[in-house]
Amino acid sequence: MPEKGYLVTTLALAKVTDIDEILALHARYQVDTISIEDKKDGFITTAFNREQLTHLIEQEQGLFIAKKDECIVAYVMAASWHFWSAWPMFAFMIKSLHELSYQGISLTIDNSYQYGPVCVDKSVRGQGVFEQLFEFSLAQMAGRFDVLVTFINKVNPRSFAAHTKKVKLDVLQEFEYNNNQYYELVCLTKR
Repeated sequence: MPEKGYLVTTLALAKVTDIDEILALHARYQVDTISIEDKKDGFITTAFNREQLTHLIEQEQGLFIAKKDECIVAYVMAASWHFWSAWPMFAFMIKSLHELSYQGISLTIDNSYQYGPVCVDKSVRGQGVFEQLFEFSLAQMAGRFDVLVTFINKVNPRSFAAHTKKVKLDVLQEFEYNNNQYYELVCLTKR
C-alpha cells in the first residue's frame, strides 16, 4: 500500500506497444531535447531508439513503467551489463567494476546490474511515483542480481537528491568520464 499522500499508480513491466509513449516521455527530458526551463529539474543523458527498447523489454525484462489514468507518467530502465556494454559510458564503467565492492560483495558483471535512467513526468513529481517505481523495479531485479549500480552526473543535483535521500542509495565512488564528473551509487537489491 503506498504511503499516505502518494499518488496511486499502476506499475508494470513495459510492453513493446508502450514504446512510442515511452520515447515521447523520454524526448521531453533527454539532454539533447529538453526545454531549458525543465533542465534545472533533472535530465537524462542517454538516448535510446525503438530497437534498443524492444531488446530491453523482450530480452532483459528491464523497462518498468508507472501509469496514471492509463498514461505513462514515468519509466525506469534496469538491465545486465551485457545489455549496456554497447554504450561507451557503460563499457568504461564495466572495466573498473571488478575493483569495487559494496557491503562485502565484490562487484562483477554477473552479480550487479545497471539501473537507470529513470524519468518522471513533471506533472507527477513529488507525489511518490519515483519511489514506487524504484521499489517495484528493485524487487523485479532482485531475483537476478545482488547489487544495483547507477551513476548520476554531478550537474544533475535533483536526481542525486532523489536517489540518495528518497530511495537511500549510497555513493560508492566518484569518477570522471568524457570531461564530466559523476557519482557512482549502489544498493543491495534485497534490503
